[in-house]
Formats: sequence, structure tokens, C-alpha cells
Amino acid sequence: MSFTIRFASKKDMVSVHQLITELAVFENEPNAVEISIKDLENDGFSENPKFKIFIAEENEVTIGMALFYERYSTWKGKAIHLEDLIVTASKRKLGVGKALYTKLMQYAFDHQYKRVAWEVLDWNKNAIDFYESTGAKILEGWQVVHMKEEDLEKFIKS
Repeated sequence: MSFTIRFASKKDMVSVHQLITELAVFENEPNAVEISIKDLENDGFSENPKFKIFIAEENEVTIGMALFYERYSTWKGKAIHLEDLIVTASKRKLGVGKALYTKLMQYAFDHQYKRVAWEVLDWNKNAIDFYESTGAKILEGWQVVHMKEEDLEKFIKS
């Protein structure tokens, strides 16, 4: 299999949106995607982009992506958050995910980030095993906390 990895451009957001939707289905949340292609275009390619994406491409068809953004750790300094790493179902187990992951880690290393952080579902054993095999640590005792938009509104208005 021959594929390339590159930074995404605005024109890639249609295929990025398709991958995001595919990931939501894989994670048993098929109706969770609220973001639009236009949102991705605006948020990723404005004067102050909110994220970057590495795209894996085979014969000019997007087969995977890693979406990430910068954050800051009060303990460590500048860090990267890997929001999603997804490979389309028909191209899994062929090294695409590992190549995207490696590209992101190389980017973090080259730019002297102190940490790369992300979440993984506890039932995704393949992903957990892969991450641990690369030296990543799954943090026991830490829980992911979210405040959804409607809950934020309730809290602020109460």
C-alpha cells in the first residue's frame, strides 16, 4: 500500500467531515456530530486556526487523519491535544494509523512540545495496546470531564 501524509487544506474538509462521521459511528455515537463542513473550513483556516490536521492520502483519496491543536499545561508548558485519529474502515491494519501517529509525534518532538495528550475509549483494546506499545501511558484515576453547551447555558443562567 502506498500513501502519503500531508497537512490538510481547506478543500479537504469534506473528506475530513466524512471521517469524523465515520468515527462517531465506530464509537457508537452516530448522531453526535454537530459540526459542519463550513465550521471546519472556518475554524481550521481562519486568521487564527483552531486546529491542524495531518491527512493520509492514497491516490488522492483521503483514508485517514489526525486532528490536533495546541494547549497549555500549567505543569509542563506547551502541549498538543490529539482530538481524533481515524483511518477509514477499509484501510485499517495497513499501517496508516501508525504513520499518522508517528507524523504527529515527530511534529511534537520537532516543535519542542512537552506533551501530547488524548483520550481513548476503555473498550478500544486495539488502540490502547498500540498506544502503550509506543510508550504512551494510560492515566488511571483521571476522568474526562465535559460541560456540554446546553449544560453550560443552564449553569450560567442559574
